[in-house]
Amino acid sequence: MFNSLSTSLIARGILAVVIGIIALAWPSVTVLALVILFAVYAFIAAGLQAARAFGSRTAGPVIGHLLLGLADLAAGVIALAWPGPTALVLVLIVGTWAIIAGLVEFSAAFASGEPAGTRAMLILGGLATIAFGVVLCARPGLGAVTLALLFGLFNLIAGSWMLAQGTELRRTGKTLQPAHSPHQEKNPA
Repeated sequence: MFNSLSTSLIARGILAVVIGIIALAWPSVTVLALVILFAVYAFIAAGLQAARAFGSRTAGPVIGHLLLGLADLAAGVIALAWPGPTALVLVLIVGTWAIIAGLVEFSAAFASGEPAGTRAMLILGGLATIAFGVVLCARPGLGAVTLALLFGLFNLIAGSWMLAQGTELRRTGKTLQPAHSPHQEKNPA
C-alpha cells in the first residue's frame, strides 16, 4: 500500500493534520499524552536496565543496572500517578534546555570569522530561544499548553506540506530515481 512515495506522503500528511487538529482542539489531552509517552519510555528503559542487569556476569554492573531500572520504574509510576506535576517538570526541562541552547547560540555569534549576517542571525536566534526558555520556566503551566499548541501548529503545517507534495507528486506522475550505482553502469565497449 505504501510502496509509492506519493501515497506515503499523503498518508503521513493526513496523520499529521489529524494529530495537529487534536492537539489544537485539546491541548490538555496532548500534554497528558506526552506525560504518558514519558511514562511508557521510563517503563521500557526500566525493562532494558533489568535485562542488562541479569545479562551481566559480575555483581557490580548488576546492582548498578538494577538501581537504574528501579529509578526508571519510579519515574514512570510517578508520571502516571501525578501527571500534572510531571508535565510541569517536563516543561521546565524544555525551558532549561532552551535557555542553555540560546546561550550557546548567542555565544557562537562571537566566534572568530563569522560574517556580520551570520552573527546577527545567531544573536537574534539565541535571544529568541533564551526568551522562549525564560517564558517556559516563568510560567510552566501556561508553557505546557503552549508547547501542545505549538506541536499542533507544527503538525498542521508539516502535514499540509506533505499532503501537497504527495498530491503534486501523484498528479505529475513523477518518481524519484534511485541514486546512480556503479553496478548499473553499462560498458560502451
